[in-house]
Amino acid sequence: MQTVIGRIDRAIDMTGRIVDAVEKDRWSAATPCTEWEVRKVLNHTVGGMRVFAAELSGTEPVGSHDSDWLGGDPQAAFAAAAEIDRAAWHRLDLPDAKVRLAVGILAAPEAALVHLTEVVVHGIDIALALGRADLIDEGLCAELLEVMHETKGVEPFRQPGLIGPELPAPADAPAHAALIAYLGRTWG
Repeated sequence: MQTVIGRIDRAIDMTGRIVDAVEKDRWSAATPCTEWEVRKVLNHTVGGMRVFAAELSGTEPVGSHDSDWLGGDPQAAFAAAAEIDRAAWHRLDLPDAKVRLAVGILAAPEAALVHLTEVVVHGIDIALALGRADLIDEGLCAELLEVMHETKGVEPFRQPGLIGPELPAPADAPAHAALIAYLGRTWG
């Protein structure tokens, strides 16, 4: 469990660097999430962080996953959610926790992998929308892809609106491109 929590920390750090790089005129830029621009992807990510933190803390979230979590300062909203999210994942009794998600109730280790995937992939979405693939933690992407291949944990989520069928990626593709292809997404 500590390994996945360490990866969540790295994902939060990576996505934080990416969010900090968003300039005012880029919030409406298109992303690999074809129906969502940068602001919508970030709002979804912040909402997820807040909902997960509430679930792990045994409290009710103050909004739904897709409420307006960003207000007038998206970067500050992400920073605040990151702090709360990180603290929730570092609780001592976490391995025994259950997390209620739209797809059902999951044990904390499985929920942690879902959350890790969300934070990493949506960070990639924003980085690609900005043309800033240099901000992506390729090592983390490679590790997450390896875990997904080993556990086959993504397979139950391959359904419309969640994760699409795996797409081919060139053998020399960077880890982030191989990861999003595995999750059924393309960019460019």
